[in-house]
This record gives sequence, structure tokens and C-alpha cells, in this order.
Amino acid sequence: MQGLTLESLAQQAGISYQYLSGVETGKQNFSIQVLERLAQALNQPLRVLISMSFDNHAGHLPPKIEPRFMRRSVPLPKGLTSEQLGATLDHAQLMVHRLNRNLVAEHGRPLQDIIQGNNFSGLVSNFLTDSFDRLSPYKHNHHQRHPDLVLSDRQGRPIEGLEVKTTVNVGKGGESHNGHEGWHVVACYNSLENGDIRFVHVMFAVLESHRHASAPDWNYTGSKENTVTGNHRTETFSTNAFGTTKLRDGSAYLNTEVVNISRWRKQHRGCVPAWSIWAPLV
Repeated sequence: MQGLTLESLAQQAGISYQYLSGVETGKQNFSIQVLERLAQALNQPLRVLISMSFDNHAGHLPPKIEPRFMRRSVPLPKGLTSEQLGATLDHAQLMVHRLNRNLVAEHGRPLQDIIQGNNFSGLVSNFLTDSFDRLSPYKHNHHQRHPDLVLSDRQGRPIEGLEVKTTVNVGKGGESHNGHEGWHVVACYNSLENGDIRFVHVMFAVLESHRHASAPDWNYTGSKENTVTGNHRTETFSTNAFGTTKLRDGSAYLNTEVVNISRWRKQHRGCVPAWSIWAPLV
């Protein structure tokens, strides 16, 4: 856990390596005080550590992204690495896993069965944003305005921003309240039967504002009504063909065992970038 060796964990917990090794193999008994020391060393609440132990023993493990599907040639926002992206995606999946494990145990249903789909996607967006804040240089924008996350210099001045969106519609373009320019990430996920989510497609792109004079990447769409439920959605801008193509070009994580790109349309301005999913086909 957290990249710690058994030796370093024992040292941080203030116990001997031999004793901790015996606990791990079941040869040594342990007290609540030992568990508290381990939880403190792991920077985890004790109840979370115990819950994780039960989950691991029962095989109820959260999904993990697969490094072989990480497309490392795709440009990422300044200061963000593929390793940080993978850790961030895994952490967001873990947050949903822990939430739904408790809901299923207490109420028999995961959150997806209790709230509306767009509300759940909004919650996943919040989890992913918080995971970026925890595990990458991008931190919450506490002004509660665009963008969701900012990268700051040593003096605390923002030098880059990142807007976050999640969706169950794999390959879908971006949706926004404002159609701003700058870095955007659209993370597409599948909902699994047990309540877990699995990210299968994550796209990054620098999008031009809807006000751009010659090359906007957004169209104004207004409020949409769901003809089935009668609910109104609040998105007012969605990416046009050029903006959606930019995002698909920037597929930094693409699970090709799940996602079929063969029917996706593309519309580039100029040359196809070398990192595009269509580059080998050109």
C-alpha cells in the first residue's frame, strides 16, 4: 500500500519488522493499538484500514486501470505525468468502490440505483477532481469558478488550469456551462453490476473558446430536455466536430478491449497530430 515496503511500514509504525511479518503471515497476534499505529503510518482512518482488509480477504477489490492502455505520447497539461494520471483514476475508482460497498451492505443497492444518472456523473466528476487535487500538482480552484483545477507556481500564482468532466457516454465530446478555452479532460467510465466504476477512455485537449473568431471548438446548444424523464439539463455548450476530434486525438487512456473507435468521425483543422488515434491510419 502507498508504495511502502514492509520494513519501512514497520519503522513508521514503531514496531519491529519481524513482528509485522508475523502479523502478515498470521503467526503473531496483534492488538487494537498495533492497528492504530499501522493506520497512522498509512495515513488511513482505522475503520478504512479494517474495511479494506475485509474487502481484500473477500476479493472485493476496486478496479484498477491497466498501464498497457495508457498512451504516453499524448500531450498532457503542464506538470501532469501519465503515472499521476493513472494514480488519480485509480483513486477515484476506489472512492466510488468504498461508497458503494457501504451502501450495498447497509441498503442493498449502489448509489447508481438511488440517484439520477446525471447526478451520479456529477459526483464522479467531483471524486475525480478531488483525486487530481490529492495525487497531482493540480489543486482545487477555491474560487468555485472555471477552471476546476489550477497549477500554480512557487509564488502561488496560477499558470495552468484544467476543467474536469466525466460521462458514461464513451467517446463523447465535451459539455460545458461556458465554453471556455484551455485544457479540458473528459473521463468516460462504465458502471459495473456491483456498483464499481471503471474508467475506459480519458481524453485531454486544449479547446478554443466559443468566442474564438475563426476556430471555435464549442457550439451553443442551450438547455436540453430529456424526453423520457422531462428533466432539463443545464449544459449550454457542447464541442463541435473539431473540438470533439481534438479530444479524441488526445486519448491519453484508451481501453481498446472495451472501446470501439471504428465508427467515430473526425474533422481536423490541418494536419493530424502524431499522437492522434487516427495517425497510423493516415
